[in-house]
Amino acid sequence: MILRTSRLCLRPIAVCDADALFEARGDTALMRFWDWPGQDSAAQVREILAAHIPEPSDETMLWWAVALSPDGPAIGECDLSEIDRHHGRAEVGFLFARRHWGQGYAREAMEAVIGHAFGPLGLERLWARFHDGNEASRRLLERLGFAYEGRLRSHIVRDGERRDCLIYGRLRS
Repeated sequence: MILRTSRLCLRPIAVCDADALFEARGDTALMRFWDWPGQDSAAQVREILAAHIPEPSDETMLWWAVALSPDGPAIGECDLSEIDRHHGRAEVGFLFARRHWGQGYAREAMEAVIGHAFGPLGLERLWARFHDGNEASRRLLERLGFAYEGRLRSHIVRDGERRDCLIYGRLRS
């Protein structure tokens, strides 16, 4: 499923996106709020993508590479995971290379993902989980109409310490 906006193309993520995605996934400062440390090489990103890209028949996850053109390099990624059609809900996620921050790309891409979730997929609820202290994610989610729903205390172990995560949710309006 390809999603398009006025400036972006969201195409199904592929192993060939690994080199471009390494810009974000290899940035240790950017990845400080991720569940896992940043990757050490584009080869490691390729391995992760190869192991986690959903099969076309998998209806529980949609994962997109976000690019400025259909054939351009990925500047970020967005996903819908844990898609549950019975309960009409899914988790959303996003990650963009730092040099593409502040240009509205993440918001534009996520608006397309949200529109797809609440439109053709017919979902009723979306939620996002992020590490406490990740103010950039909090601000973006709030701009997208998500609201604070709760705290998962000591939910993640990262670099030997337990971290809280915050849950933000949005209902179809």
